Amino acid sequence: MHEMNGNGKRKSEISLPNSTEDIEDYHHGGDELHHENAHGLNWWVTGLFIVGECAGGGLVAMPSALANANLLSGLIVIAISGIASTYTAIQLGWNWTMLQERWPEYRSHCRKPYPAMGYRALGTWFKHIVSACIDLTQFGVCVAFLLLASNNIHDFLKAFFDINLNFCILILIVAVLILPVTMLKSPQDFWPAVVLAMITTSCACVLIVVGSLLDAGTCKPVVEYPKLNANTFFLAFGTIMFAYGGHSAYPTIQHDMKKPNQFHRSSILAYTIINLMYVPTAVLGYLSYGDSLRDSVIPSLQIKWMQQTTNVLITLHVCLALTIMFNPINQEVEEVFNLPQSFGWQRVVARSGMMVACVFVAESIPHFGVIFDLVGGSTMTMCAIILPGIFNLFLTAAKKKAGGKINTDDKATLRDVFTETPPLKLVVNILVILFGLCGGIAATYSAIQAMFSSDFTPPCYVMPFLNQSHPNEALGHTNCCGPFKNVSRYGNSSEYCTLS
Repeated sequence: MHEMNGNGKRKSEISLPNSTEDIEDYHHGGDELHHENAHGLNWWVTGLFIVGECAGGGLVAMPSALANANLLSGLIVIAISGIASTYTAIQLGWNWTMLQERWPEYRSHCRKPYPAMGYRALGTWFKHIVSACIDLTQFGVCVAFLLLASNNIHDFLKAFFDINLNFCILILIVAVLILPVTMLKSPQDFWPAVVLAMITTSCACVLIVVGSLLDAGTCKPVVEYPKLNANTFFLAFGTIMFAYGGHSAYPTIQHDMKKPNQFHRSSILAYTIINLMYVPTAVLGYLSYGDSLRDSVIPSLQIKWMQQTTNVLITLHVCLALTIMFNPINQEVEEVFNLPQSFGWQRVVARSGMMVACVFVAESIPHFGVIFDLVGGSTMTMCAIILPGIFNLFLTAAKKKAGGKINTDDKATLRDVFTETPPLKLVVNILVILFGLCGGIAATYSAIQAMFSSDFTPPCYVMPFLNQSHPNEALGHTNCCGPFKNVSRYGNSSEYCTLS
């Protein structure tokens, strides 16, 4: 027999928290109860956190992505990617709110909220798939940011001190400098630092826009725009997804909010700011520099102080991101090998080993643009575009199937998804998933093909045998414009322009 409440319903069927303490932490939002954290982040601070976490490395690559995709088609991809990323970020927020409503254990600390969504939506296999995608994404971002930081520091030393270090050795130096910070246990209360990263990225954005406008007088008369082809178009898709796809960290950020059910506000605020950064930077960079753009727009800025101030600001953002991104991967390794949480030689060995793995990949593919394309087109597209919509469809259908009951393991079938989902939402989700699936597969293929092309930079440990140096070590510190990449606002191309 089940105990009955005053309304004649069984208590096991009522969607209420399990204890008085839980009830105090819940507040009405329309017809449902929503969990609150007394000391969590406000929704607008969370939005700024997302901007700081997502924008940065992608900002400097957006003009190059637009050059690869051509102006009109590139803007269409940016627009669709921006809208789709906002929509899937909102859906991730809905997903986590549903988990907290239906399973009270998620109202307290949860180390892996995104994999938990996969488990509740589709079972244990998807929990492991999501974990693998997140780990590979974070590792790929760490490799890309290590290369970008090394690239920026190399350009800074060359521009101001006329020091032209071996780029491959510089990667090792940067890794050694960052390694001690990665030994910290678990960084807490990162939000002030990430908001600071957002400020540095915003300042960098302004400098890129202003610098592009000032250089237009020199470069626009001689600019040439690359012709569109399928391979570079899909490489651009990977770069754009890298720029928009910070979704793997969003559920963790949402979990720390004061009112997690307001994550949709944070997502809209964040992607509005991100688009206001990306679109002017991409368009003005493309119009001013055309096919002289390389992986990063920074070396194309011809006013030296603007170029190198932007360089420093982005490098600060990237180094901060590296210390944050390494931490969850390191903790994952320590959990797999059941290492002690206290500081000791085991942590030093494990985290040093992870840094060595990151350095090895960076030395093997010393070209951050291709890493952007590969990670952006593969695991990042999975986490940002494909999985949120799939999980939302199955979680929503399962919630209806459970009839409001909590702590149930009932999962929706594909038939449930098609019968219980409103037609408009079903069509939109399927279109977004197909957009990510088709674009991601093509971008991944194009990135792998680019890695094996004849003009791709060989691994650092192969270069000595080929009597070859890294392209970054060419003389000059500015990617000058024009069809021969030799037009400088200062006139003396041999002194300022990078030879390549």
